[in-house]
Amino acid sequence: MANSYLTRTPSSSGNRRKFTFSAWVKFNFNQLANNSRIFSCGSATSAWVSAYFNSPGDLQLAIVEGGTTYTIQTNRLFRDENAWYHLVFVVDTENATANNRLRMYVNGEEETSFSQRVNPTQDLDTQANTASKPIDIGSAENVGYSPRYFPGYMSHVAMVDGQALAPTVFGSTDSTSGIWTFKNPSGVTWGTNGFHLKFESSGNLGLDSSGNSNTFTVNGNGRQALDTPSNVNATLNPLVNNAGEMMLLTNGNTSCQSNAAQGNSWKLAVSTLGMTSGKYYWEIKFDNVHNCYNNGVMGSNILTANTSNPMNQTGYTGFYNYDGGEIRKDNVVTTQDYGTYATNDIMGVACDMDNYTITFYKNGSAFVSNVALSTTGRDVVFPCSVFYNTNNTGIPQASYNFGNGYFGTTAISSAGSNGNGSLFEYDVPSGYYALNTKNINTYG
Repeated sequence: MANSYLTRTPSSSGNRRKFTFSAWVKFNFNQLANNSRIFSCGSATSAWVSAYFNSPGDLQLAIVEGGTTYTIQTNRLFRDENAWYHLVFVVDTENATANNRLRMYVNGEEETSFSQRVNPTQDLDTQANTASKPIDIGSAENVGYSPRYFPGYMSHVAMVDGQALAPTVFGSTDSTSGIWTFKNPSGVTWGTNGFHLKFESSGNLGLDSSGNSNTFTVNGNGRQALDTPSNVNATLNPLVNNAGEMMLLTNGNTSCQSNAAQGNSWKLAVSTLGMTSGKYYWEIKFDNVHNCYNNGVMGSNILTANTSNPMNQTGYTGFYNYDGGEIRKDNVVTTQDYGTYATNDIMGVACDMDNYTITFYKNGSAFVSNVALSTTGRDVVFPCSVFYNTNNTGIPQASYNFGNGYFGTTAISSAGSNGNGSLFEYDVPSGYYALNTKNINTYG
């Protein structure tokens, strides 16, 4: 959600002592700030109820009333940026058992190890479900703090007014994989201010599907994404670096740029999802093409090489784009000059892991076709970019579109002919698919 949020102000009060909040979230850990809000209820810094991540990655549920803060804060840290987490927060101040008045669940399991626990007094009235007290999703805008936006994605956000529910109302364990998966809530009595936001309509992200018509207003540039809990798109991996240095990642880990603070050095960006078989396509828009040296794929052997320049290693195959448009493979550069890319050009990449070839496109037209991949590290191959940072010529930066239909925060301008529900700027080659978990399981 980055710099956007949803808000609704109830016209009448519901149950101020008991409610359940459920949401599926995926976030950019490096952009987490203290109190990155999942939801907030209230209109003043002195009285509110909220759930949020702190910058180390711990999760907190808090109530502030009468100058006192009641809270639970996990010892556990959440740092997997490729995963969707299912979070359920339960407030029930009517409960006679003090430790059951604030509860949280992650992927169906209750969190019980806390660095902080201050239980609310029994029958405490909170700001939740209170007339004229706004409910914010993804921000603390109306609580009176700085926005503290949630830096990532959300799906199936729901709040049940007046009930303390188990996570099994909103999710279940897949009998085959053992993975916690989304379940559409049914038979739920939502209460006065209850809602269910599915985010299924790009034109009305705040639409309530509970039947209560408690629709939210969207503020900022919030947008619909195809990345969902049931189909996870590739992003760029913040845990992968070279020689201790890494790209700065933004926009849900789909945009990358060199880190000027680290001086003149090589920077690496690698996708979260790798390819072992099948045919996949993705796009890269050069926001500042200078020193965006190489874009292509790398084998798993480079991930542990800790080299200052990954494109000099065996296992790398990419398009060399600085002083000549050439193919670079295993530290060997071709002599043919195919031409180069400029700022705002879009590189399409089609990787055939069944025949071990790669094709590069420029603004929809093939630049060079069916180049044989390196024979090293083929067990798993990852999309990647290698940039060189210099402080005097501009910072190289680019944005990936793995099928979500956006380069950073900018929507594609003319969707091509895309298979299997993906959204790309240009036509996807026949037989190729977006790099996501659904397509890996189906075609890989």
